[in-house]
Amino acid sequence: MRLATWNVNSIRARVDRIVDFAVREHIDVLAMQEIKCKVDQFPFAAFEDAGFHVEAHGFSQWNGVAIASREPMTDVRRAFPAMPGFAKGHEGPDAPQEARAIGATIDGVEVWSLYVPNGRALGDPHYDYKLDFLAALTGYTRDTLAANPDLALALVGDFNIAPTDADNGDPTIVPGFSTHVSPPEREAFAGLEAAGLHDVVRPLVPEGFTYWDYKRLRFPRNEGLRIDFILGSHAVADAVAGATIHRDERKGEAPSDHVPVVVDLDFAGADDDDRPMIF
Repeated sequence: MRLATWNVNSIRARVDRIVDFAVREHIDVLAMQEIKCKVDQFPFAAFEDAGFHVEAHGFSQWNGVAIASREPMTDVRRAFPAMPGFAKGHEGPDAPQEARAIGATIDGVEVWSLYVPNGRALGDPHYDYKLDFLAALTGYTRDTLAANPDLALALVGDFNIAPTDADNGDPTIVPGFSTHVSPPEREAFAGLEAAGLHDVVRPLVPEGFTYWDYKRLRFPRNEGLRIDFILGSHAVADAVAGATIHRDERKGEAPSDHVPVVVDLDFAGADDDDRPMIF
């Protein structure tokens, strides 16, 4: 399985480019974030004509997630248990949920496309929402893997966290003053790993950003962030046969500000003791 994640920053604005990438790179499963449309506005036909099944979740021109798969999807869910909601001026457990998570089982792999809240600013209610979202996601991960330790589980998407200092090349993102790099956010990311997940791309691609702001020549100066990840359970990590960050997708006409992250999974060879070790 070739699994990819991409914050597309408006599926309708870039559908031809996205489908072309998926076909050209032989993607089997593409998790998308920030589709920025309602479900009935999603360009299903373009993907279906290219041989994909699609499940989408979106309410408006904000947020939104989707999964395109060459194989049928089952057990499709549009929220994980205890996932919090958010609305301006509406705090508490009954706040409406946003379109930030969609999960499906594909060839025995449980895949979640996730768009973690940005947080906006330290001390902002959206920052608390971000931490609550991550806490609920960690709880779901821990409970799921405790019940089924050998489950092939992949949480993929835009996590809006640069887990290490090396993942932050943007001079405007300053520890102590900015989101994405604050200790609570990094601790939340580490909590997902402690719950049984692994960053399956980093061992093969230790350096490289996945996002560059459109402003101030951030991309030509390579002042980016690594905030898009494929986190997998041990069953996924053991099956990794290759990984890439497609930096060139930030070039050309009307690119997204994020680029695709891709991992090749070989479950048939996962138990082969002769395959290369990845540390």
